[in-house]
Amino acid sequence: MRFSLAEALRLYLVTDQTSLRGRTLADVVLAAVQGGVSCVQLREKALATRDFVALALAMKDILAPFNVPLVINDRLDVALACGAHGVHLGQSDMPVARARQLLQPEVFIGLSVENLGDVARAASQPVDYLGISPVYATPTKTDTAAPWGLAGVRQVRTLIRLPLVAIGGIHQGNAAAVLQAGADGLAVVSAICSAPDPQAAAHSFQTIFKAHQAP
Repeated sequence: MRFSLAEALRLYLVTDQTSLRGRTLADVVLAAVQGGVSCVQLREKALATRDFVALALAMKDILAPFNVPLVINDRLDVALACGAHGVHLGQSDMPVARARQLLQPEVFIGLSVENLGDVARAASQPVDYLGISPVYATPTKTDTAAPWGLAGVRQVRTLIRLPLVAIGGIHQGNAAAVLQAGADGLAVVSAICSAPDPQAAAHSFQTIFKAHQAP
């Protein structure tokens, strides 16, 4: 699979099976990529390893025709087993340097940053993008630090050149402001997973990106 990381990070779906409104993950992900989602992170905190790998392989099959990369949250073993295109790590997960040693060079690594100390340390680590978490308070992840807010996004943008993906409470009503603050990409959970029409929801974000890029 050939893809531009910068393009892939633009509209970044993070899955949450509790937010699907009774639909299957496969149906929601397929609709989302048809609407313009450019990257999918599989986040499964409670799934057994065998089931997680099986789900990841199924997701890869769905995404392949769209040239959309699959990212695995936290679990390096699952990423290796399914041949994921990326891994996203938190501050308490495996150290980035060790993950880089274990992964193939073409597998990209994202790292969540929750404060300025995390950002400073990330500058010397082999990461490909930073996830600014959370920008706003969010019900889908309750174990996060205090929200960065738009001012925090602006500050991080001045401190580091790595691509920045904003996550946490992102929806169509605040997406443009987050991009204007300096985010390169938007990671979305419930605004797509819980939307009545995930395809239309994803398309609406793409419209926001186009407006942001217009001269």
